[in-house]
Amino acid sequence: MRLPEEFEKRMKEMLGDEYPAFLEGFQHEPFLALRVNTCKLSTQEFQKMSPFSLRPVSWAAEGFYYEKTDRPGKHPWHEAGLYYIQEPSAMAVAPLAEAQPGERILDLCAAPGGKTTQLAMAMKGKGLLVSNEIHPARARILSSNVERMGITHAVVTNETPKKLAERFPAFFDRILVDAPCSGEGMFRKEEQALLQWSAENVRMCVRRQQEILDQAAEMLRPGGVLVYSTCTFAPEEDEGSVAAFLCGHPEFSVKKIQACESFSSGNPAWAGEAIPENVSQEEKERILQELSYTFRLWPQRLEGEGHFAAVLQKDGEARRLRKPEEDLSLGQSRKKGARTAGGTAEAQALKLWEDFARDTLTRLPEGIPALFGEQLFLLPCVLPLSGLKVLRAGLHLGTIKKNRFEPSHALALALRAEDAKRVRPLLGDSTEIKSYLRGESLEAPSSHTPEKGWTLVLVDGYPAGWGKQSGGTLKNHYPKGLRLN
Repeated sequence: MRLPEEFEKRMKEMLGDEYPAFLEGFQHEPFLALRVNTCKLSTQEFQKMSPFSLRPVSWAAEGFYYEKTDRPGKHPWHEAGLYYIQEPSAMAVAPLAEAQPGERILDLCAAPGGKTTQLAMAMKGKGLLVSNEIHPARARILSSNVERMGITHAVVTNETPKKLAERFPAFFDRILVDAPCSGEGMFRKEEQALLQWSAENVRMCVRRQQEILDQAAEMLRPGGVLVYSTCTFAPEEDEGSVAAFLCGHPEFSVKKIQACESFSSGNPAWAGEAIPENVSQEEKERILQELSYTFRLWPQRLEGEGHFAAVLQKDGEARRLRKPEEDLSLGQSRKKGARTAGGTAEAQALKLWEDFARDTLTRLPEGIPALFGEQLFLLPCVLPLSGLKVLRAGLHLGTIKKNRFEPSHALALALRAEDAKRVRPLLGDSTEIKSYLRGESLEAPSSHTPEKGWTLVLVDGYPAGWGKQSGGTLKNHYPKGLRLN
């Protein structure tokens, strides 16, 4: 691998005697890891049933390294959302937010969704998670991963930070900004990041990061927490970006927290010219001191790629967690919202959904029904979404089609086996599950004739999608866009 000359010169200056070890790391293959979806099963349950060669990632309780020969992305469990394949160092960021159930949380630069799904697990399905991605294609990938992991309380948007800031001033308890960056920490893993690198691109990323952070600051409540991260080594984008943000936002400070011993502290000396000369000496000293509370993940010191992170606290008293019915700024309560869907179309959609649920489910998911065209969703709370590009408004229940209700794939993946009245259990290593994922119909076991109706297909006890039973045949309703070749 040939590194840019200007990049090499800077890294030599930064690392000194450690530079040879850093350079040697580029000869090694990237580490492979997955993160268990604890919204579906515990890490202990996963370890007991897993056919993979696993060993733990020390800074992520749900994370495990696996071997290249394991190929978990090809296993049916991946399609059932039992885990998320994620670069191990990237798993370190979301836990720094310390997300809690019932909070309002924003993942501002969320695609492809690794950190969003981590935040969702910490929230345990309670509260509001807004996951935003400005690029349409990447936003669709984000939405797909939110669906696959069975997340019910996330709203996926495809907006600019500026437009979100206008709509949600001082609204969120915690915000994660995994900022667009020059990607130097991914050189070993992604060749494209290496090919696109330039000193000018680094400077462009710095400008973009400051704009995003400014918008994030507007959306954060007093007392709230803002986690900033990059996957680059560039000081301008790391310590420099944090220093510049603190200079422009004196209401913020870097929160000192205990992190994994494999992480290194940020270097205040690398803030460079980010602190203007007109900043008072006292303020400058405060900022430099706080930069030592930031974190760097160096690939030569741990089993992962390069990352940087800082936890920023906004002055003020954090809000007391309230029950949804007490949260007047969000409008109606869940209970009221479910019964006041206005208009003939909405009322008809709600009736079709309730008829389906009565026939098919043992438990109704929580939320506020909202009809968007022919698509019925369950919102986690009342939100001002009009005029925003929304890809996923909470849990997608299904589609209204000619006076009938067709359940969505998202609903299947958000359920547990015991939530459905009819299930078709399949084994993860069976030919049947492979046939199902290819979109083929399945014959009923010869021992009995299953009850007619919508049926939840299970892989090793976990939902993989829908089928519709009719006589001795289970008609396949696995989405065509997801079917395996």
